[in-house]
Amino acid sequence: MDASEVEFLAEKETVKIIPNFSLDKIYLIGGDLGPFNPGLPVDVPVWLALNLKQRQKCRIVPPAWMDVDKLEEMRDLERKEDTFTPVPSPYYMELTKLLLNFASDNIPKADEIRTLVKDIWDTRIAKLRLSADSFISQLEAHAKLDNLTLMEINTIRAFLLDSLNCLYKLRSNQHPGSSKGQFADF
Repeated sequence: MDASEVEFLAEKETVKIIPNFSLDKIYLIGGDLGPFNPGLPVDVPVWLALNLKQRQKCRIVPPAWMDVDKLEEMRDLERKEDTFTPVPSPYYMELTKLLLNFASDNIPKADEIRTLVKDIWDTRIAKLRLSADSFISQLEAHAKLDNLTLMEINTIRAFLLDSLNCLYKLRSNQHPGSSKGQFADF
């Protein structure tokens, strides 16, 4: 899975919009949406919210967690804890990117929010790299990945798989009686 596929999954998350048009309930495979009435908030998937925003048919209400005070608290907690802390959304990074790229005029203090989410991301990725390094250097057989998002796992996946593959090759060559070339790369 690559970053674009994770972003696609994030677009299925719901966000609140305030439409400036009227439309009865619409029936989609993924569920019913609406009705849409001017000035009345309605929950819709991010993909629809962005589409309507680009056509100037709505105003997007930022998620409750997309607030400077809440993000500062989250950043400070993430820096303080040795383990990964729970995130407000499994797609916090992707949603921030999408909403700030296409609807920054609807989000108060957008630049501060962008910086805070980037700080949180950088802290979590640094922790992830340290955890992966520790995992590999201690020759562990399994790891617990609590509170990681799909994008964070996706970021470290290639490095971790390559490292474990090399570790496997080294281990199989150390055992006496093992024939070279017996095991193929996975």
